[in-house]
Amino acid sequence: MSPFQRSKRSEGCPWIFSAILVIAFFTGTGHVAASEILVAAAADLNFAIKDIVAEFERQTEHRVRLSLGSSGHFYAQISNGAPFDIFFSADIDFPRKLIKAGLTVPETLFSYAVGRIVVWVPKQSPIDVEKLGISALLAPSVKKIAIANPKHAPYGRAAVAALKHFGLYDKVESKFVLGENISQTAHFIQSGSAEIGIIALSLAAATSLRQAGRFWEIPLTAYPRMEQGGVILMTAEKTGHYEAVKQFRDWVTSRHGRAVLKQYGFYLPEEPREQERDDSRP
Repeated sequence: MSPFQRSKRSEGCPWIFSAILVIAFFTGTGHVAASEILVAAAADLNFAIKDIVAEFERQTEHRVRLSLGSSGHFYAQISNGAPFDIFFSADIDFPRKLIKAGLTVPETLFSYAVGRIVVWVPKQSPIDVEKLGISALLAPSVKKIAIANPKHAPYGRAAVAALKHFGLYDKVESKFVLGENISQTAHFIQSGSAEIGIIALSLAAATSLRQAGRFWEIPLTAYPRMEQGGVILMTAEKTGHYEAVKQFRDWVTSRHGRAVLKQYGFYLPEEPREQERDDSRP
């Protein structure tokens, strides 16, 4: 059983201290004119950021227009002029590249989470993924394995690294079904296009997928640390939305937003490596 699974029994409502946190967050801040914030966010944030956005909109006059997808695709779109105000990437290297390209507001790079991956099967699957672990991918009934496309999706690269770590990549590569992003990857398994796959823990932890499937968490030591980061884009200054965008960034990285990220299975950037367990069983 993974550390995340063990902690679910004590999971509470992330907004239990909402009133206190909101007061603390806004104390001392000036009024910011209502704005529509254009957010590009990695698909692994699908459920977590929607919860965060909903509360942010309830507590402010701002509105958030959210786009979810592959971090690599967003990087390409922003590089070609897509008018997003802020970018939340599943790989902090993409925001760093945008900084080098001069497309960001100076000194606005931030880390917000560390991603985690799991082997996931539908609830009705005969594969005992909790017992078999990574070896579940070798089950005789497995004809297709869904992973995100490693060419532009950080979760796909993490999946490939983990498979190589366990010496399974060459054995299963021919079975891959590639999703354009990690949400589409999960959909492939849910829809029956693949019997099993490697997806983000943040998706597996969401109520809908938790009720629909079962999973085994891949040890963090089996793939490079997935530091997720973001940056405010120059568009925010050009459109006059910078203060509102900054307020949204601060909300996500505040104690309030981080509680939601934890609820969905993300590690936080400052958490010690000692919490990252090792399990080298094939």
